[in-house]
Amino acid sequence: MLSDALLLQLGYNASLVAIGATLLGVSAGVTGTFLFLRKRALVSDAISHATLPGVCLAFMLMVALGGDGRNLVGLLLGSAVSAWVGLLCLNWLTRNTRLAEDAAIGSVLSVFFGLGIVLLTVIQTMGVGRQAGLEGFLLGSTAGMLWADAVVIAIGGASTLALILLMRRPMTLVAFDPEYAAARGLPVDRIDLAMMGLVMAVTVVGLKIVGLILIVALLIIPPVTARFWTERSDRVVLLGGIVGGLSGYLGAALSASAPNLPTGPIIVLVSFGFFAISLFLAPNRGVLAAILRHFRFQRRVHLRQGLLALAQGQPIYERLTLRLLTRAGLARADGVATDAGKARAAKALRDEKRWEVIRSDQTHEAAAALYDGLRDIETVLTKDQIVEVDHQIGGPQGVPA
Repeated sequence: MLSDALLLQLGYNASLVAIGATLLGVSAGVTGTFLFLRKRALVSDAISHATLPGVCLAFMLMVALGGDGRNLVGLLLGSAVSAWVGLLCLNWLTRNTRLAEDAAIGSVLSVFFGLGIVLLTVIQTMGVGRQAGLEGFLLGSTAGMLWADAVVIAIGGASTLALILLMRRPMTLVAFDPEYAAARGLPVDRIDLAMMGLVMAVTVVGLKIVGLILIVALLIIPPVTARFWTERSDRVVLLGGIVGGLSGYLGAALSASAPNLPTGPIIVLVSFGFFAISLFLAPNRGVLAAILRHFRFQRRVHLRQGLLALAQGQPIYERLTLRLLTRAGLARADGVATDAGKARAAKALRDEKRWEVIRSDQTHEAAAALYDGLRDIETVLTKDQIVEVDHQIGGPQGVPA
């Protein structure tokens, strides 16, 4: 069943949902990356909640005009207008009041969402009989998606993605260093507003599939997931789009292959699965990599301290230290240094004395700042500088380098 869903063999409607969810995931992942890099991820929360009053007012207006209140284009236009008003309110509050951005986000989010809930209640009392399913915009609803709905979502997602590709360079510059961007003559405020506008567009497009509450997760989780794997912004954008697209595709396939599973929440859970895998397995920033780095650092510390103990003729009581020295061929099982161990120990003790001289000499202030007890002094000083330091120390000069 799942294989059929992945190969788009479960029917016309399931294929439409899968394609639309994939396009939405790609555009959300790419758009959310710039929001994440700009450190304004929670703005998407305010924008998404601000769409609800627009959906309700658009429904009421279309019914009042004698039309079909559930027309998707009309509902999306209403949500876009409402989200844009919410975005303008957010920008005004952050620029013209003393409210911090998080407080402004909370204010806009709560007020607009509260207004939307009130309007939903009013709609339920209208008795027009055509408001059924309007609550699906909260958590998404794809069961009744038609060809026209899928086309609207696909065109909206593809258009948003195209605009992002055209504006990626100025948006990247503003996301990382708005002051430098302003110094280069870029209209930072307009680019910021355009960035928020693209987020709004993705939010509006995603209402039908994942809903206004879950679209926030689709905007934030893929970029955060991508950030675990790379340090370059262009690759974060690319990986964010790939993770978002795969989340939409796999989530839609899982929802189609299992009965009574909602598409929107499944898509979000799949994206969280990618996040969890990245959190633990990413090669540089993952939890497993951090644990391995800690163990490697711990072993280096034990080996260094063991060498200093051998150099000073002290007994070694720590089992891990003795085991590391034995495996490296630097000591016997009884803690007595081998010939290679004696040479390494003498070198380690000599380096400690060299570091003491460097750290007490202001002319070597930059080099002294690199001292961590483990760094080889040859990576910091030249041979001539080491000879000069040895001359200050005195004593044997035949320590192996």
